Amino acid sequence: MKNTLAIGLGVALALSGTVNAGTTLDGVKGKGFVQCGVSTGIPGFSSADDKGKFTGIDVDMCRAVAAAIFGDAEKVKYSPLTAKERFTALQSGEVDMLPRNTTWTYTRDSSLGLNFTGVNYYDGQGFLVTKKLGVKSALEMDGAAFCIQAGTTTELNLADYFRANKMSYTPITFDTSDQTIKAFEAGRCDALTSDQSQLYALRIKLSDPNSAMVLPEVISKEPLGPVVRQGDDEWFNIVKWSLFAMVNAEELGVTSANVDEMKASSTDPNVRRLLGIEGVKGEWMGIPDDWGYNIVKQVGNYGEAFERNVGMGSALGISRGLNALWSKGGLQYAPPIR
Repeated sequence: MKNTLAIGLGVALALSGTVNAGTTLDGVKGKGFVQCGVSTGIPGFSSADDKGKFTGIDVDMCRAVAAAIFGDAEKVKYSPLTAKERFTALQSGEVDMLPRNTTWTYTRDSSLGLNFTGVNYYDGQGFLVTKKLGVKSALEMDGAAFCIQAGTTTELNLADYFRANKMSYTPITFDTSDQTIKAFEAGRCDALTSDQSQLYALRIKLSDPNSAMVLPEVISKEPLGPVVRQGDDEWFNIVKWSLFAMVNAEELGVTSANVDEMKASSTDPNVRRLLGIEGVKGEWMGIPDDWGYNIVKQVGNYGEAFERNVGMGSALGISRGLNALWSKGGLQYAPPIR
């Protein structure tokens, strides 16, 4: 991990004079699309079908930014990246933003030349085991072998947890999530550990998903969210407020289905500002005034994106939990558009 961070920091410093020469927005407008770094395949978050179409809650974050800038959510190209590749790709300018499941930490926020723009999924690290293993708690797994994806906070969290509980373990690392779940299914490890959301996504890739279960322990805080390079406040604001627009839209009851009606008839000043009818100006960020309308119309509000990708109506079947709105017992809360 130290070597990865050092290399990433070196790349950031070496490229700082070229990456931010001209704004990211200028570059995006010039090429006509947003280049997004996504995972190599995590259902519900970012994965491609057999026709190469990407979907997922992280993909929708990319689409929201494209909708805000171009009025067209499809003006996105995707770069699948492993956990070890993602930061260097962003630092070097290979991608414009990194919406993929990336945990916001002090080290990443302060030493890599990167900025986290918000949290689009509150998560925590957990454990996936086969039911035939017969364990009900991670505390029963002293001496166990764990499949882990390299270059993630998962490695450090696992070490901390086992050290604190005076237990030993054997880590077996892999570059991609697909390699990790295949190794787990082949019996190369006793358990797979990762963010709980990823465990549910990987579980459905098993030939018999019902053969495995997620243990009750959550051993870390994993706030996942979009990342951009430091030094470009305009781009930072665009990505940040694209997420905030989706959260505010859900709170205000504005959906992809009713947004046209709301735009035509709503007298609520909060709704009118969100949709670009009055008050705030998109030009403050270098984008059209109706940026919020375009996001909701083409991508939907946060709740819509959550439900169709990872929620109870999806293959993952994850409840809102911490990702419910603050007004409904969750943590999702966005600054007001005013």
